[in-house]
Amino acid sequence: MQIMMKKDDFIVSKTDLKGCITYGNEIFIKMSGYVEKELLGSPHNILRHADMPAVVFKLLWSRVKVKSPINAYVKNRCKNGDFYWVFANVTPSCNDRGDIVGYYSVRRKPKDNALSIIEPLYSKLLSEEKLNGLTASEALLKQILDEKGVSYDELIISLQK
Repeated sequence: MQIMMKKDDFIVSKTDLKGCITYGNEIFIKMSGYVEKELLGSPHNILRHADMPAVVFKLLWSRVKVKSPINAYVKNRCKNGDFYWVFANVTPSCNDRGDIVGYYSVRRKPKDNALSIIEPLYSKLLSEEKLNGLTASEALLKQILDEKGVSYDELIISLQK
């Protein structure tokens, strides 16, 4: 069953360099269906829904590891099997020397019309991944973006307007 975020909800979490959860706000914990003790120290992918194509996470990690923020639509899985969609902004957290010490994610409710585009896109990418692997899914994403004449960032931001 799908759980809907409220318009003014903000889900916040922080992870260490390996993607293990170090902080989650109250809404994050509630939406996940886990208790805080179960989440802290767990890999963030504990929430990964099977409908999410790996290519999205590959892009996300490639960006944040070089200190570049990224936005993405993500379908998360709750502890009980329910799910919820988010519009996520993920940024690296740096210390005073500029070294990345973790990652910070703020998520809000995605626009309904965005999901009508994202869901079939992710389904295509996931099917390609299952049939031909991650590299093929990556090539398909590039092809789709090229056909639309937009970058990944332009597509994602345009859908949230």
